Amino acid sequence: MTSAELDRALSLIRSIPDYPQPGVLFRDITPLLADAAALTTTIDALIAPFRGEFDYVAGIEARGFLLAGAAATYANVGLIPIRKAGKLPRPAAAVSYALEYGTATIEAHDDIPNGATVLLIDDVLATGGTLGAAHDLVSQLGGSVVGTAVLFEIDELGGREAVGDPRLHAVFHS
Repeated sequence: MTSAELDRALSLIRSIPDYPQPGVLFRDITPLLADAAALTTTIDALIAPFRGEFDYVAGIEARGFLLAGAAATYANVGLIPIRKAGKLPRPAAAVSYALEYGTATIEAHDDIPNGATVLLIDDVLATGGTLGAAHDLVSQLGGSVVGTAVLFEIDELGGREAVGDPRLHAVFHS
């Protein structure tokens, strides 16, 4: 992957103001996902610092699923979906957290083998509540988070500090 390829991938991410509510700047990754070359470059960049260190990729609903599924396939490892509350038929663990515009709860099944190494992936790191909760969830289920990777980090919102993962890796920043 080259810096030109990463710059091209970044250029495909759209910023949409006031979505899902006034004051929030939504990052639309749909054009990046639709471009095979940009998606491959992005997935390679997401997992590069952690290559060979994880047994599973955990993706956070909803757009984190898309990136995590591609990353798990690319790395030839398993996928663990982390879902919003009420979407799983048999949740084994749940963690509630604060968002920049409300509160939420995430859940996961108990399919994580005890001691499994997990790379957490999400699309955007804003305030860090979702990823912090995902760390807690993986730990509750007996897994060990080896790192956190995000496509896009909004630096001014301080999410990196809230997540508290010294190995947090962001492909793009604003």
